[in-house]
Amino acid sequence: MAPAALKPVQELLQDGTVPEKYLQQFEDDTRLNQDCPLPLMDGLIIDCSLLSSSSPKELEKIRSVLSTWGCFQLVNHGMTSEMLDEVRDMSKQFFRLPLEEKEKYSSKGDSLEGYGNDNAIRDGNFNWNDKLHLQVYPEHRQQLQFWPETPLNFRATLHEYSNKIKQISELLLKAMARSLELEENRFFELWGDDKEDIIHARFNFYPCCPTANRVVGLKPHTDGSAITILLQDKEVEGLQVLKDGQWFRVPIIPDALVIHVADQLEC
Repeated sequence: MAPAALKPVQELLQDGTVPEKYLQQFEDDTRLNQDCPLPLMDGLIIDCSLLSSSSPKELEKIRSVLSTWGCFQLVNHGMTSEMLDEVRDMSKQFFRLPLEEKEKYSSKGDSLEGYGNDNAIRDGNFNWNDKLHLQVYPEHRQQLQFWPETPLNFRATLHEYSNKIKQISELLLKAMARSLELEENRFFELWGDDKEDIIHARFNFYPCCPTANRVVGLKPHTDGSAITILLQDKEVEGLQVLKDGQWFRVPIIPDALVIHVADQLEC
């Protein structure tokens, strides 16, 4: 039997108890104080269609929100509600599969790609989270043995979605450069190489927990990429961001993508 660090979190639920390694200490953590709910990260919305038209007002807005918050919600990005729902649904369908089916795509060794969790390579207490992590670009480096064949539409949908995300990334990198009065391709030349620069897709699943007030889906962290583009669940809020020592809840906005400037672009 696999050690707890290597087991999918869904499998741990069959034992009826949460292993101690998943239990967190929250005495001084205001993020979980139910008597004082966190404020919302409100009003940080960028219209992608205006970025495409190089609207001076929208470029100034993106410069402002990125220099103060480092993140925003992107609307009018060109992906339909139906497509975003399909991405969410196929993720949920995959995690509902029997364990033996999901394990066909399990991560191997210390590879990030595949199904499972990252707990074996993390310090401290574990995340209450299972994941499916796939490299989607460059296409010649895709490891398709980790790409699920069930549900049947998974591969085609992920390919279509990833292509749209790639286009949005290019637009954003160019808009960010223009907002700083830099040459448009300044950032895109650093992170837009079709043959070298990597784009990953990661699907996160947070199973219901009998001691939900003692676990964390993903511990506070930064992303090591240039930018992160995140599609939230339509119904369950949970994403939080830290600004000036204060945690804020990220609201659910229908069809919006959460854009986060990651370590490689942050300065």
